[in-house]
Amino acid sequence: MKDRIEINPNVTPFHFKVPEDILKNILCRVTDYPWHEMPDDGGWDYGTNLEYLKELCNYWVGKFDWRTQENKINSFSNFKATVDGIDLHFIFEEGSGENPTPLIISHGWPGSVAEFFDLIEPLAHPERFGGNIEDAFTVIVPSLPGFGFSGRPPRPYGPRKMASVLNSLMTNTLGFESYLAQGGDWGGAICSWLGYDHSTACSGIHINVLTMRHPDGPQTIEEKTWEKQFNEDQVMQNGYRTQQETRPQTLSYAMIDSPVGIAAWLIEKFHDWSDVKTGCIESAFSKDELLTNIMIYITTRTFNSASWIYYGRREEGGRILSPEGHRVEVPTGCAVFPAEMLNWPPRSYAERIYNIQHWTEMPRGGHFAAMEEPQMLLEDIRKFSRNIRKKNSARMSDNIT
Repeated sequence: MKDRIEINPNVTPFHFKVPEDILKNILCRVTDYPWHEMPDDGGWDYGTNLEYLKELCNYWVGKFDWRTQENKINSFSNFKATVDGIDLHFIFEEGSGENPTPLIISHGWPGSVAEFFDLIEPLAHPERFGGNIEDAFTVIVPSLPGFGFSGRPPRPYGPRKMASVLNSLMTNTLGFESYLAQGGDWGGAICSWLGYDHSTACSGIHINVLTMRHPDGPQTIEEKTWEKQFNEDQVMQNGYRTQQETRPQTLSYAMIDSPVGIAAWLIEKFHDWSDVKTGCIESAFSKDELLTNIMIYITTRTFNSASWIYYGRREEGGRILSPEGHRVEVPTGCAVFPAEMLNWPPRSYAERIYNIQHWTEMPRGGHFAAMEEPQMLLEDIRKFSRNIRKKNSARMSDNIT
């Protein structure tokens, strides 16, 4: 398959390097940021903590080495292709063995392909990490349209439209007849639409967040209790979401020339949505990891277009998968992390939306599972894929007999 990429005239290698003058300009703006006050009892209750943000910015200017992180990005096999009119970036890692399973992994907001750096090689080459070569995947990790290294769509795309683009990447551009899909955050919604709209090619999905809803709503006492708690929990999360799904352009004018502003807007989510104690964000993420993700947004100037997906989902109809109550019928695996900001419903509710064949309740971890608990997520993806292979083998044996 890699040979087909190399001879495909629509696919070109991609190398990212930020000009030195742009890097200097970013650091100058961080250095010269006009710090202001916050309430005395601030902590993280009012948003990103002032003292931590100052600490992060001091590290940014004094110790953070973007070139090292840039080299890490470029150490993967990066490509670009025009897919449904989008200049789409993706990382491609050919899996080991004779028949690695194609797997597309989708990030969300405020993430990027950097979320998956610790997963790509173990997924593609399990035998190098003490695993079984039969579990190998050919791993494809795209930057979503409008995010990071990909070009922007002509207007806001929601997750359903993005799923169509990614299916075109996997089938028309890369030539896969079938593939699995994995994702959290927006990636989870995109996986849902891949499984619903593109089931002839997408043979299974694995999600670590559930964003979709059933039109009939909760039915049992347990489900109704979950919905009530979910709605209460989301009150303090709705500010950014409402802004980005209604007036993303206005927000972008304030952010586009403020590296510190972008950092604060993104860091708040990494703190609040992860399985960490208040103020202990670095128990889950290093400063280098946080700043690498932030710098991808800044250096590619995609803070604006990355927020459009919220507007796009509103136009597509919101969280309802099917007004008629149809569900995703391809095999679905669910990795349920306990500190997920979009807290999971009872399995009974999820099964009215998905054909759930695999359900794992994790002991710890939050919204950014690929960064917080990469080994847990890795093993769960492998286990889900094994189960699908076993069922497919059994089905083929039954057909033969």
